[in-house]
Amino acid sequence: MTFKAEYIWIDGTEPTAKLRSKTKILADDAKGAELPIWGFDGSSTNQAEGHSSDRVLKPVFSCPDPIRGGDDILVLCEVLDIDFTPHSSNTRAALAEVAEKFASQEPIFGIEQEYTFFKDGYPLGFPKGGFPAPQGGYYCGVGADEIFGRDVVEAHLENCLKAGLGISGINAEVMPGQWEFQVGPLSPLEVSDHLWVARWLLYRTAEDFGISATLDPKPVKGDWNGAGAHTNFSTKAMREGYDAIITACESLGEGSKPLDHVKNYGAGIDDRLTGLHETAPWNEYSYGVSNRGASVRIPWQVEKDGKGYIEDRRPNANVDPYVVTRLIVDTCCTALEKAGQS
Repeated sequence: MTFKAEYIWIDGTEPTAKLRSKTKILADDAKGAELPIWGFDGSSTNQAEGHSSDRVLKPVFSCPDPIRGGDDILVLCEVLDIDFTPHSSNTRAALAEVAEKFASQEPIFGIEQEYTFFKDGYPLGFPKGGFPAPQGGYYCGVGADEIFGRDVVEAHLENCLKAGLGISGINAEVMPGQWEFQVGPLSPLEVSDHLWVARWLLYRTAEDFGISATLDPKPVKGDWNGAGAHTNFSTKAMREGYDAIITACESLGEGSKPLDHVKNYGAGIDDRLTGLHETAPWNEYSYGVSNRGASVRIPWQVEKDGKGYIEDRRPNANVDPYVVTRLIVDTCCTALEKAGQS
């Protein structure tokens, strides 16, 4: 007897990487054992040249395959060169080092993944050649005149839950056809692994409905909200006291840190972070309590309780979660350590 393993990896497409996958048939005696490495043609994924195209897939996370069912599994992989060192497109390896360095601070994340459905070249719910009513009523709305794609969203949620992913909620967003799911709270590597697999399941689920999903940060130009991946973060010290909350917020605004982060928060970020539509300008850093126009928001409950977490509102929907979590952990945890708040 055999089972199917869908090997999933992140390619080398720039400026925004794409997900790729292919199926490996494994014998039943492989169940419970370490999953085998595999290979692929990197010249077809922007990860090699044709004269030396072999690249290695190293399994790092697996879960039940909710689409095929049975004993079949999904296998998220890191990409390695043939000498088994991380490929230049492999951003997970760098996160693993930083996460291990600051593990004692117990950093955790919750990421809010926004996305937009498209059908026949138009956002789902947009009339061909025109525009729907202005945004506003669609957010967390109900009814066929305001909600588009709920059947896909519910199927995706069910698939994520069957896969055992740490998905914690869904909601309709402010533009027709725009939705969000949340992953976490989880450790840096876990939240990133789970988010990448949840993205793969989003594309794969929508495929069965003849609909595409995009992480474009500004899918419709003009007076429409963009799509982000608001990133919620805390450490043990932040969950115990407010001083650590302020230290973390201040650290993200020190020196070159604002631009160091923003330039790695997803392609097209200047189209989304304009200072309008609940964003701060991409080239200005700010933080504040209950302020969705700030770069970093401190939830009102956190100020009230004197402890909790912060929300970095700058990351784009198309951000690499391995990169954004690495940057936030490195910046905030270094500052907390220096302040004696670790």
